[in-house]
Amino acid sequence: MSRRRLRPDEIELWRCVADRVERLHPEAAAKPPPLPRPKPVKPPVARIEPFALGQAARAKPGRHDLKPGLPDRLGANGLRMDRKVFARMKRGKLSPEARIDLHGRRLEDAHGALVRFVLSSQASGRRLVLVITGKGKSGPDDGPIPRPRGVLRHQVPEWLALPPLAQAVLQVTTAHASHGGSGAYYVYLRR
Repeated sequence: MSRRRLRPDEIELWRCVADRVERLHPEAAAKPPPLPRPKPVKPPVARIEPFALGQAARAKPGRHDLKPGLPDRLGANGLRMDRKVFARMKRGKLSPEARIDLHGRRLEDAHGALVRFVLSSQASGRRLVLVITGKGKSGPDDGPIPRPRGVLRHQVPEWLALPPLAQAVLQVTTAHASHGGSGAYYVYLRR
């Protein structure tokens, strides 16, 4: 809120009133003349440096999971088959023509059995096979380094992407819940 300036007649009235008043302390010296008001100084124009949003923010700590999850890795390969057939397969509408269960097998045994199964299925003219790996056992936490649950579950997609199986496999995806869900894979074979 700003004060208004006094008009000359108001200033004259004030002087008349002030001259008729007796001082309470006559020994006090007369008031020194008022000091001139300092002129307002404009602050210097502040230059705003260019900035990027979040430049001073701390970086988030990295995650411990060095590999993306299985669904992310399988989806990153892209679609290499007919979209309609893929959609029917993901909904569980296509039934697999053959299946192999790798539960309880060691890695060496499981790899050999998988290679034989996929190559013989392709030679027999089958298109859709089901590879059951299981979801894996949940073991005690053995330390600060996280380990993926289910060794076969994580290893089978890698085996299917490497020779000699890579030339036979067209598409790999997680099975529908009616065929084992995340513990099984649909493997769509080339002709």
